[in-house]
Amino acid sequence: MTKAYLLGALHDGTARKLTYRIVQKDQEYIRFLLEGIRSLGKNAWMYKEGIDRQLYVVEFSKSFLAGVKVTSVQEKIDYIRGYFDSDGGISRNPKVRYYIYFAQKNLKDLKELRKYLTELGIICGTIHNPSKKVDPNYWRFFISIKSYQRFAEIIGSWHPTKSHFLRMKI
Repeated sequence: MTKAYLLGALHDGTARKLTYRIVQKDQEYIRFLLEGIRSLGKNAWMYKEGIDRQLYVVEFSKSFLAGVKVTSVQEKIDYIRGYFDSDGGISRNPKVRYYIYFAQKNLKDLKELRKYLTELGIICGTIHNPSKKVDPNYWRFFISIKSYQRFAEIIGSWHPTKSHFLRMKI
């Protein structure tokens, strides 16, 4: 676990006044984040959100990532992996065509992510809005089929479910 990875994972998180929260259905992934943050020397806590909801939360102080920048090649790889693990997409249904994608409402942020991938020699599709009618501020791009192997080898995944599907198809 690195701070760059956490910056990437925050794309599926929310910022509160003093803390960051990352919420997912996968309890094992949230536990992984909790242990990773603690291994970096910062306290974090985990809890289930609501009584009937199957959502798990890891929360930690915003000060932990204050001033952290993504600059080196390894930091970019870690950042992309965190982004993919929390907010990237991968097909899970064997009846549909395999795909890997990233989606985000923040177009500037998505452009930066795509630039990092391109710098690593990973071919990406064009950033596009899948449906302006449904949401004019929602953007996505796919990883080219030509780069699935490279994506799996360089970026990979630490998410228990996504890593399984990434390994299964590559």
